[in-house]
Amino acid sequence: MSGRTPVRTGVVGFGYWGPNIVRNLDKLGDAELVVACDANAANLARFSALYPDVATTDDICDMLAAHDLDAVVVATSAPSHFALAKLVLEAGKHCYVEKPLTLTSEDAEELVRLAEERELVLMVGHLMVYHSAVNYIKDVIGSGTLGDVLYLYSQRLNLGKVRTEENAFWSLAPHDVSIVHYLLDEIPSQVSATGAAYLNGGVEDTVFANLHFPSGRMANIHVSWLDPHKTRKFTIVGSKKMLVFDDMQATEKVWIYDKGVEPKEALGYGEDLTLRFGDISVPYLHMAEPLALEIQHFLDCCTTGQVPRSDGRDGLAVVRVLEAVDESMRQGGAPVSTGLPES
Repeated sequence: MSGRTPVRTGVVGFGYWGPNIVRNLDKLGDAELVVACDANAANLARFSALYPDVATTDDICDMLAAHDLDAVVVATSAPSHFALAKLVLEAGKHCYVEKPLTLTSEDAEELVRLAEERELVLMVGHLMVYHSAVNYIKDVIGSGTLGDVLYLYSQRLNLGKVRTEENAFWSLAPHDVSIVHYLLDEIPSQVSATGAAYLNGGVEDTVFANLHFPSGRMANIHVSWLDPHKTRKFTIVGSKKMLVFDDMQATEKVWIYDKGVEPKEALGYGEDLTLRFGDISVPYLHMAEPLALEIQHFLDCCTTGQVPRSDGRDGLAVVRVLEAVDESMRQGGAPVSTGLPES
């Protein structure tokens, strides 16, 4: 408990992810959980059984009008994000929205505009940029330990959960796109992608996407609901060392490999490129629940007015990449501009 006045908070959505957010809001002293809203009566009954002293409603307009709120968390399905977040911002409340921010860049731009005009916090649930290991990796990159980051690739694979309202890239890859943006401090200018809909016609369950950056760096993202392994892995190749982040490991999540290629000018006697094989290090990481860190960051921003690490503009950039990937798949893998300014 920080000693400051708790942020009076409402939550919209108590289905799949909402219970995890509510659990953290309930335990964090900087939040006062005031009201929960869900159109599903069974979800509200489940909420009331766990939090009997918190008000409930099935109407967000009623929630915004009847309760004195500082902030609202939107944890509903992606198609509803824009309409609900717009109501929240128009009511003058700070707003946290689960990923993706919206399903179109036009809608994301409108939410960003509303938040900036009203000087409100708009934060997107890009959970992985609050992960202890990801922040450790960002520090490693910043220290120069890896040298220049040349390229990276990620795999987010599983057998299920298959969706029908959004493809696998929209469902899974916002995590990976946001990590890439965060680690590289750069946003892609162009993407190319291919995918296939093996399970539901027109809804890609497997996608391979290449992100190309103005600096010349490249990132590859592979997502799938149709894979024999549950994989959550990131590999970063630097000019000095290489790093692997495996989030499926309970403890040893980050491995740093002192491997690389020595350029011939570094050898002094004119040989060709030489491979270098050095030590492997597995650093100790102090882990904390990413969602708890993320929700605390939102509460801090609501109180101090600071810009969130995953603000509305970050959410907009991710949506632009997702749209460009869709367009590239429609064009058979042709390169498509993201329309994003160079960072």
